[in-house]
Amino acid sequence: MEQVKYLLEMTDIEKQFPGVKALDKAQLKLRPGTVHSLMGENGAGKSTLMKCLFGIYKKDGGSIKIEGEEVAYSDPKNALDHGVAMVHQELNQVLRRNVMENVWLGRIPLKRGLVDTKKMYDETMQVFEELEINVNPKEIIGNLSVSQRQMVEIAKAVSYNAKILVLDEPTSSLTENEVEHLFRIIEKLTAKGVGIIYISHKMDEILRISDEVTIMRDGQWVATRPAKELTTDEIIRLMVNRDMTQRFPEKHNVPGEVMLEVENLSGKYEPTFHDVSFTLRKGEVLGVAGLVGSRRSELLNTIFGYYTKESGTIKLNGKVVDNKTPNVATKNGFALLTEERRATGLFPMMNITFNSAIANIRAYGKLLLSTRKMSKDSKWVIDSMHVKTPSQRALIRNLSGGNQQKVIIGRWLLTEPDVLLLDEPTRGIDVGAKFEIYQLILKLAEEGKGIIMVSSEMPELIGICDRIAVMSNGHLAGIVERDKDFGGVQGEQETILALAAKYV
Repeated sequence: MEQVKYLLEMTDIEKQFPGVKALDKAQLKLRPGTVHSLMGENGAGKSTLMKCLFGIYKKDGGSIKIEGEEVAYSDPKNALDHGVAMVHQELNQVLRRNVMENVWLGRIPLKRGLVDTKKMYDETMQVFEELEINVNPKEIIGNLSVSQRQMVEIAKAVSYNAKILVLDEPTSSLTENEVEHLFRIIEKLTAKGVGIIYISHKMDEILRISDEVTIMRDGQWVATRPAKELTTDEIIRLMVNRDMTQRFPEKHNVPGEVMLEVENLSGKYEPTFHDVSFTLRKGEVLGVAGLVGSRRSELLNTIFGYYTKESGTIKLNGKVVDNKTPNVATKNGFALLTEERRATGLFPMMNITFNSAIANIRAYGKLLLSTRKMSKDSKWVIDSMHVKTPSQRALIRNLSGGNQQKVIIGRWLLTEPDVLLLDEPTRGIDVGAKFEIYQLILKLAEEGKGIIMVSSEMPELIGICDRIAVMSNGHLAGIVERDKDFGGVQGEQETILALAAKYV
């Protein structure tokens, strides 16, 4: 029997949404046992193309063939039953149920009409052992870290014995060790003939792990090349149709007097952080680095009043502020962009106007809201953040991840905060959109705002921050001064990593 040349052939795929053509003759061809990366700016159509494959969207035109046979899956369950699995960037799990129930959701094994818990446990353990995943199948999934939940979702996809596996930004929440673990899993799967479609904005990962790379722009196919023939600069040029000689904007902000003082701050409920002190100056971008589990997000959430503090004081412009709740924090001039965009940042069933206005809702009236003023502010968000959308009335869930993030940033700017707390503000965002968000952050710093930014991307912190506070296992391990403690990029990274491991 002749070996199948292509496991998957997507040809001339068309998809139209109200007011926008999302896909225009898009294409992708996947060979068995290979990693095929799919790249493009936010809004280029990558996720839409995969959702057409996975049965979430019905394509308007074109052809999808698997092993030479035309297919059209009616829904994700239909796709999974036929060996096509997808791990989404935004995890969609039942957080109050345990791990094994999430793995077998929709196909729970029964024995004499009752749930066969033993079979479910044994088969979950079998998959976990094969993939070297160290998670208790009986643990409530909401108690796990984001990175552990991501690994569980990958194991779930593998448990379907999928021949095609789509990974959408799989490393966005993983540490370096976990990324290496994921790559070992991918090697095992491709050795068995599984075809992997890998969506990521991380160029070094793409060039390291891919066999082929397809690049999309504005819903259209631009190029498919062997990964070994590509460079980072060439990928960027194909993605944005221009050369990007600068990865980061020039810094013109000049930090001034101290505006925020955090003294001996500790969180109340474990796992948390202890006895953290630092200052933030007007016009300063203060980065927060650290490994997963270092409690960076907990620090920001406690400052904003979302988590309860145990002890310590926060002073803004010399006055003690008690941010007991996020509402109080917002009134006190704080704003928080959360790490989990889908879980805690968006109202996915609502439009852009609602998502833009919600944090500043009191400004639009008490009994009757001024729709004119809300519309005006929503237009400002769209224009100033360069949001790609057909209209303000578009549901925010229909925007790309990067455009959703821009709307959320714009939402908080409408509250006119003094201090912006940004938790992974460029997570899952393409290189072009990242540059725009960097420009925005530095512009706000130039206007005198104080910005605290958590990021897992070391080059990002080094590229735009004035100082970098390094967290290690709930402790502040040190604060690195820009241009003082650094000895070139390599020296910067080594200094930060050494501090990040101080209390581990």
